[in-house]
Amino acid sequence: MVGELVAAGVGLVSAGAVYLMAAARVVKQYERGVVLRLGRLTSPARGPGFTMIIPGVDRMRKVNMQIVTMPVPAQEGITRDNVTVRVDAVVYFKVVDAADAVVRVEDYRFAVSQMAQTSLRSIIGKSELDDLLSSREKLNQGLELMMDSPAIGWGVSVDRVEIKDVSLPETMKRSMARQAEATRDRRARVINADAELQASKKLAEAAAAMSGQPAALQLRLLQTVVAVAAEKNSTLVLPFPVELLRFLEHAGHQAQAQTAQTQAETERARAQRPSAERTVPTDAAPPAPSVPDGAVEDALPALEDLPRVENLRSGSP
Repeated sequence: MVGELVAAGVGLVSAGAVYLMAAARVVKQYERGVVLRLGRLTSPARGPGFTMIIPGVDRMRKVNMQIVTMPVPAQEGITRDNVTVRVDAVVYFKVVDAADAVVRVEDYRFAVSQMAQTSLRSIIGKSELDDLLSSREKLNQGLELMMDSPAIGWGVSVDRVEIKDVSLPETMKRSMARQAEATRDRRARVINADAELQASKKLAEAAAAMSGQPAALQLRLLQTVVAVAAEKNSTLVLPFPVELLRFLEHAGHQAQAQTAQTQAETERARAQRPSAERTVPTDAAPPAPSVPDGAVEDALPALEDLPRVENLRSGSP
């Protein structure tokens, strides 16, 4: 009898241990337990700690309440200004109502991922390229509002959405690089022109101040010579008066004017000569002087006056 009682007690203890092991559940601090009893939701959701369910009747599903970081695959779209881009983003969300996350949606992670992709495509089509590159904060807020409205019915709250990267075609990158280079070149030219204008104004004021005192110009010239001589170079600086250069320039202009006047007078004198004189060639040889016939005969010696040949051989006259 005692043995039977002991055996029955051991059986009860064993059954109780098995039941306890089957019914015991531990919910972690960042989780909530949603219990379905015979397929029907029992409220409220079980909090963190040790809890019990009825084995075979209840079914508990644990829901993570932490913030989930989900990357959104890169989506290719065409912006409002007809530029093809690829944009990827990241979504931060969490479950605020565990019961709704289990009952109202089959897989809330997959639902949030698909909603993020469609919202990203929609925001690409509504925005321009400059907005995607410079106004990301505004686009992030728009994406968050577009995703948070349907997600709140699933017991999910979208904390924030961030656009990570915007990929552009190579042709668009080169065009933007040329545009940026042209913009910087324009700014550099404007700054240089502004500096030249300010420097010219200051130089004009300095010239006006020095014009009243000629000695100031000489002192400035000497300071320039000292500044150049202080450097270790082989440059020889010789001050040359500007007035002398102006005098030489004026003298050169006068000499050119006199030369031009002389040439004009010569041409005028040639034009005033008679036409007969102008037709005679200047390089013709002068005519040979005429000699009378009697003068030629007188100039030749007579035949009788010539010496004989024998005398010429003997050397006598």
